[in-house]
Amino acid sequence: MGLLDNMKARIGPAKEKVSHLAQRHGGTIGHGLERAAKLVDEKTKGKYSDKIQAGTGKAKEAMDRLAHRSGRSPEKGEAPQAGETPRSASPPSSPEGPPPVS
Repeated sequence: MGLLDNMKARIGPAKEKVSHLAQRHGGTIGHGLERAAKLVDEKTKGKYSDKIQAGTGKAKEAMDRLAHRSGRSPEKGEAPQAGETPRSASPPSSPEGPPPVS
């Protein structure tokens, strides 16, 4: 068993617990995110409102993914959820061989 397999095996139970907590306390977490965003926006006098709102939205989406997925990772061939990039995606490769001569 490799190092990555060992880490996945140890992280699995923690991931499930975090998912369970996100399911149980999603409303409270969302409310806390909104309050924190409002406070930061007030402290910065609205200078970064768009960035604060974008960050808050991403945090809420991540929490929702955790809560709805029940701690499991997407299966091979399964489409990622909104805002999520596929983990196995690799950049497009260039064609093999020398470049064409013109």
